[in-house]
Amino acid sequence: MQTLTNRSKQVDRSPMNFLERIYLWNIFKGMFITFKHMFKKQPTIHYPEQKRTFSPVFRGLHVLNRDEEGRERCTACGLCAVACPAEAITMEAAERLPEEENLYREEKYAAKYEINMLRCIFCGLCEEACPKDAIYLSETLAPSNYSRKNFIYSKQDLLIPNPKTETTDLEKAKGK
Repeated sequence: MQTLTNRSKQVDRSPMNFLERIYLWNIFKGMFITFKHMFKKQPTIHYPEQKRTFSPVFRGLHVLNRDEEGRERCTACGLCAVACPAEAITMEAAERLPEEENLYREEKYAAKYEINMLRCIFCGLCEEACPKDAIYLSETLAPSNYSRKNFIYSKQDLLIPNPKTETTDLEKAKGK
């Protein structure tokens, strides 16, 4: 019989001797492998005490950005929702009222902005599609949770603190 590779072996069907029947040799081989692995470096990271270093291109939680004056950058153009391959982003646009000029940059703003983190694949296409740099993916890990409804982040969850009025919260959000 001719084979394509030389990996196949003929199975030995001869009767086993006493040492082979009690599997002593196989037990010693298994113990040797276990003993060899005892002295290798442990891959486990003890999370609360040790932090893992991430790649510089790591994409974490989404953040809605503000400008220098504290106004929301999002103009509810919908390009991020269209670019999202997982359809994780939903938004509703609204018109800015005359007395809300200090809250929003443009005439339109996102009245409702939600990201379903269970659907999100963290591809970064929403970040690339945004013409106003309103959304970006931070270096923060997505927290675990037991409830599905807690994975749907609303606009208030995603918006960074106002740099003019909430300076301490902004420093805390940046990790300083």
